[in-house]
Amino acid sequence: MSNIVSFLCLYSQVIHSGIPITMIPLDATNTIPVTEEFISEFRQRQLTYEAQYCFLSLDQVLMRLRGRSNGHGSTTSYYMWDSFAAGVALSSMRNGEIDGGNDFAELEYMNITVVTSNKPYGERDGSNPFFDGRASPRFGLKEGGVHSGHVQTGIRDSFCLIPGSNRGRCEDGYTREVSGPEGVRVRVATRAKPNTNKNSSLDREFFKSFLEVLNRPEQTGLFSIKTQFPYYREVLYKPVFGNGSKGKPVIFDMDMSPGDYVSLIYLLKAPREAIDLKGVFVNGNGWANIASIDIVYDILHMMGRDDIPVGLGNTTALGTPTLGCNNSYAIPHGSGGFIDSDTLYGLARSLPRSPRRYAPESTDHPESRQPLAFEVWQSVRKQLDPGEQITVLTNGPLTNLANISLSDRDASSVIERVYVVGVLIKDGGDENGDVFTVPSTKHAEFNMFLDPLAAKTVLESDLKITLIPLTVQRKATFEDVLAALEDIPHTRESKFVNELLSLLQDLQRRRKLYHHLDIFLGEILGAVYMVEGSRLKASVELKPVSVVANTSISTDGQIVINKSSTKLVRVLSDFDGEIYSKRLASSLANKTQSAVIGSFEEQKTIWSRPPKNSWHGENKGNLL
Repeated sequence: MSNIVSFLCLYSQVIHSGIPITMIPLDATNTIPVTEEFISEFRQRQLTYEAQYCFLSLDQVLMRLRGRSNGHGSTTSYYMWDSFAAGVALSSMRNGEIDGGNDFAELEYMNITVVTSNKPYGERDGSNPFFDGRASPRFGLKEGGVHSGHVQTGIRDSFCLIPGSNRGRCEDGYTREVSGPEGVRVRVATRAKPNTNKNSSLDREFFKSFLEVLNRPEQTGLFSIKTQFPYYREVLYKPVFGNGSKGKPVIFDMDMSPGDYVSLIYLLKAPREAIDLKGVFVNGNGWANIASIDIVYDILHMMGRDDIPVGLGNTTALGTPTLGCNNSYAIPHGSGGFIDSDTLYGLARSLPRSPRRYAPESTDHPESRQPLAFEVWQSVRKQLDPGEQITVLTNGPLTNLANISLSDRDASSVIERVYVVGVLIKDGGDENGDVFTVPSTKHAEFNMFLDPLAAKTVLESDLKITLIPLTVQRKATFEDVLAALEDIPHTRESKFVNELLSLLQDLQRRRKLYHHLDIFLGEILGAVYMVEGSRLKASVELKPVSVVANTSISTDGQIVINKSSTKLVRVLSDFDGEIYSKRLASSLANKTQSAVIGSFEEQKTIWSRPPKNSWHGENKGNLL
């Protein structure tokens, strides 16, 4: 049974359980819009940490809505959905559940049911657990009623999709007022109560209580990070390299999956005469939430590289509308996808905390917003010496690079080479891709699948490109890399990498839902190959390729050989796995360019003691 079917069954079971229920539907929450008057009042009333946090969160949401409407939108497109529901529930508990009044909402009784199926009702196709295979329906449901049709079996159930339309025809989960035995008598909130004080700028009773409760001095939080530690200080580090020669300027474009963080640490450890990491781009439509930028900042802080700018790319795929990334559903929310990546499997809490944090545009502090990828690109370009060119390493969807190429027509003249980690080239073989959540997509790789149009834009451009495909990435194994890490004298960063990779291997071995975690290990190969090159005993082939980007789920993101194309790309076809593992481990063990602060625990110790004459004396001269 799919998750959707399971959820609807449980939802309906709760409604029909006999437990007294009060519903706060969307119809009611849509009568409590966030107004400019409410925001203005909230801005003036932030007396507790909770009030400050809630205001900042709400302000950021509204800023996004304003930006999405190009300055013509209204804050009334956002409503106090969940907060209002919590207020209605608390008021009902305080005033009495049975026929008790409510301070914030008007309530009335209705006979309702939760629709768990779709027309035609009564048709049997094996999808409905309430009827199919049973002598009598569950919960006393009736044949031919609103629960007896096809039940949606997945997010892309073909029964529910209407060709050529963005809307489906399935009604699973709809709440409907009905008569007869299928209906359940519940209390339903119909609208938010207006403020009884007509002279107040707050037009809803709930708004008064919301601001009052958040600003109560009792039961407020005792600490912020600045008050929790008596000697808290925000310090930024930058390296002192001296006058030695610098390597080629590099920009690392990542989507913040676990392998990308290891790649970032490796690049920060690479000899500066080999590469000079100038900037980091993060994909907003990749494997993690954009708030995971904080982990990028924390790793840069740990490694003493607070001088490196981080730019946020688009949150949607190329050519799609806002919030319209067609294929983002393929990334699982748990099981190694979102949430796990956002916390780095829980290890993000062990990293030292950087003073730099992700900050969306704010009404009060617009100057503190997160820099954009294109802004970082422009900044790095201005720093180039005459004749100098940039090397780009991409470990995620090619959205950022495609957007830069389209916005800066001269970009190709300053890009020396692009290393693309990902792709699966369909070249007569039958090797499968790694989009394991979409069975019909057999020959695509995740980075290309998430934004096929961006992949087509970049790979078929005049940029010089080297591909590190899945077929060669799969030669890197947890066993080889972890064995090499066991044989080295550890640094603080190598211990962190060892802990992360060991955790991924353990999850893959013990948990069926984490079977795919080796795809993150292969992501590190691009960084090592870019630095080590032929020292890995690498083999490279030239191939004419093109990208399928026709919006068909089964073929989106496929890379195929195009013999009629005059554009050739370099493709890494082989390397020595043992040399690769040893080179990676030895670089992480190198004491030079090592971590300046190892963990949050180390920070807590520092913040709990009086500072010495030169705070953090071993890094004197390295503070920004």
